[in-house]
Amino acid sequence: MSEAIGRLGTGAGGTRNISGTHHAMVTLEETLAELHQKEAALVMTSGYVTNQAALSTIASMLPGCIIFSDEFNHASMIHGIRDSKCEKHVFRHNDIAHLESLLAAADPTRPKLIAFESVYSMDGDISPIKAICDLADKYDAITYLDEVHAVGMYGDHGGGVAEHEGLMDRLTVIQGTLGKAYGVMGGYIASSRVLIDMVRSYAPGFIFTTSLPPALTSGANASIRHLMESGDERAKQKYNVQVLNDMLHKAGLPVMPTMSHILPVLVGDAVLCKQASDMLLNQFDIYVQPINFPTVPRGTERLRLTPTPCHTHAMMFELVRALVWVFERLGIKADVESLEEVA
Repeated sequence: MSEAIGRLGTGAGGTRNISGTHHAMVTLEETLAELHQKEAALVMTSGYVTNQAALSTIASMLPGCIIFSDEFNHASMIHGIRDSKCEKHVFRHNDIAHLESLLAAADPTRPKLIAFESVYSMDGDISPIKAICDLADKYDAITYLDEVHAVGMYGDHGGGVAEHEGLMDRLTVIQGTLGKAYGVMGGYIASSRVLIDMVRSYAPGFIFTTSLPPALTSGANASIRHLMESGDERAKQKYNVQVLNDMLHKAGLPVMPTMSHILPVLVGDAVLCKQASDMLLNQFDIYVQPINFPTVPRGTERLRLTPTPCHTHAMMFELVRALVWVFERLGIKADVESLEEVA
């Protein structure tokens, strides 16, 4: 990143169609296309902007398109779907039977787009990607998969859950972020060259905003390239997730069932959730975000934990000890017997 600033300056200087398509940007897009085994990729300023711009543009360019959206899709996806002004149907979360019933009832001659995520960040569950792809094939639909919470962390090269399950070739569009596992900033889509060129040509969210600067695109490219080659970080995170999950359960804390690296601890009250977060920070210097309505339904407020590859056993034990202390003082439901077994 420092080298990029020295060679190319701190800013992009303009939009992608003016001066923003610099060498570091082109290199990054080539890397992302390679990562997801697609013909091309397109980088935008954030994952939110990417979903809003790509979904609204793709759907609106397909005459008569019907969109089928998982009910737990991120706000950015909902924004893009609304902006497309297309007919939409919301299927129950990860409910394949409900999705098929909606697809079967639709006009078979109209274009269809299924929009869903791989890892849903609030509950930590994973979508049935293969089953959705099977339905897309059966009902002649295209697929749009948000891998924001999976890129870098799943698959042999960090391509996400779709890579881990060997399904990347069955997805029309894969969307991801550079701001989570890759540690920088930005969002992107990867797809066929024709579809990427269409979004590039028609999406206002891409055309009319300043490009990401060289330092960010260079840093993202270095991060992606590293994680394409190194599996150590993924292995360490997977191990730490299991360790922390075991600790939480042994301590009797109400950790919600999860299939991913996201470990939600149920509180069930917005005020208590904020108080718990504040106490963790003020008493123990531990930063854990409170997740409240409207991000999650009322009554399901939670603390969301995501161990990294760099957390140690001692750090995780300190977190669990602090959670027990906080939950006891706030009277939050927990079945705490002893911390001896946890350690």
